[in-house]
Amino acid sequence: MISIRALIFAALLAFMAAPLHAADEILDAIDQGRKAYQSGNMGEAKQSLDLASQLIGQKNAEAFVAILPAPLSGWTAETAETSAVGASAFGASSATRRYTNDKGQDVEVQVTGDSMVIASMASFLANPQIVGAMGKLVQVGSLRALVNASGDVNMVVANKFLVAVQGSAPADAKMAYARAVDVAKLSKM
Repeated sequence: MISIRALIFAALLAFMAAPLHAADEILDAIDQGRKAYQSGNMGEAKQSLDLASQLIGQKNAEAFVAILPAPLSGWTAETAETSAVGASAFGASSATRRYTNDKGQDVEVQVTGDSMVIASMASFLANPQIVGAMGKLVQVGSLRALVNASGDVNMVVANKFLVAVQGSAPADAKMAYARAVDVAKLSKM
């Protein structure tokens, strides 16, 4: 039988033998793209840089999970899901979490970024006449938000992130989740 001391010693040896800086797959992809570009291989350069962009999108989506609120009192939360779509589809990284209560109602909160479309949505929210045609303009903290007839809430944060709150729950529950999103933290990303 191996003693705990021997296991700790073996773990320390393994840790010290590992490189201090694990390979960063984003930097590796960028470096491969740069090398391919310098050698004149444009196809490989583009593929490598597209890979780097996709990996960055995935990393952003994972960071968005921290922005999603904890379940409010009386609600449970499912595990957050992330996705990242490349630039060919206008690019977007997102994290989504679904919340349910014992009445069978649900709320889904989605944070999306890395998309060219979001900046144009910000201009819509800045224009009260346009928002009035699509729903109701409300303040959620310091942000303007669009609330539609179903009580779904959409707000743009820092002109680069979209927070969408929807589901079968009543409008007040959706608004409570919209207010629970850490927009201050999201603004700094």
